[in-house]
Amino acid sequence: MNKSEEIETSIFKRYRRRIWIPFLTAVKEYRLIQPGDRVAVCISGGKDSMLTAKCMQHLQKYSEFPFEAEYLVMDPGYNEENRRRIEENAALLNLPIKIFETKIYDIVSRMEGSPCYICARMRRGHLYKHAQELGCNKIALGHHFDDVIETTLMSMLYGAEIKTMMPKLHSKNYPGMELIRPMYLVHEADIISWRDSNQLGFIRCACRFTENCELNGGSSKRKETKELVERLRKINPGIDQNIFHSVHNVNLDTVLGYRSGGKTHSFLDDYDRKENKNDEEGNPVR
Repeated sequence: MNKSEEIETSIFKRYRRRIWIPFLTAVKEYRLIQPGDRVAVCISGGKDSMLTAKCMQHLQKYSEFPFEAEYLVMDPGYNEENRRRIEENAALLNLPIKIFETKIYDIVSRMEGSPCYICARMRRGHLYKHAQELGCNKIALGHHFDDVIETTLMSMLYGAEIKTMMPKLHSKNYPGMELIRPMYLVHEADIISWRDSNQLGFIRCACRFTENCELNGGSSKRKETKELVERLRKINPGIDQNIFHSVHNVNLDTVLGYRSGGKTHSFLDDYDRKENKNDEEGNPVR
């Protein structure tokens, strides 16, 4: 068994319960892939997207129904070392990648302040466009369980709203296109363990702006939130699962307001109609 085969085998044997089963569970539970889909698996060069690609590749071989996959790498302006490492890792993992180039980093590096939001939108737009040109109807990103937890907390602490990262989304700007997140239930610690046990070296964030921020002692809101979750885990090891399940279990009878379909709703909208049905804690009157 060569190195590529050993790495792939480790996913569904040694890491079966920690990676492969959560991956399959997300695909099935959230109905991420349907018969006849053509999925562009987007690879940034980091551990998350590379593992996503390997899981998708293995799933494609043994899926109960047929679907196609393209392994797509967008070069937003990587330096030579990062570009070479992505190509070498793809070859090692036996991933038939297709690379296309953009000048996103050159554009956002000239922007004032933090260009991260604009950069993310530009990257997503290029991926959708190129995936469509390849005949794909979906793009798959490598966001994992920890990303979901951190996004949920960030929306509350910094965005003043309760919002989470969804396992799939219809594109607003590219009709017929959909974004899916097959690693939705896989924990980052298990991805790191898989990477290290196979002695793999992936690129980290290759953004010039982020690199400069870190060199200057800067910190991102996501990094702060990640550290917060780590501290909370020491107090309650199940804290991340509680956060995750809370957005699956929203009790609209006990929230002050919510938005749906572009409309804002208040608990006052039907407050009087519920007067004789619930007690002061919102529980049904027996």
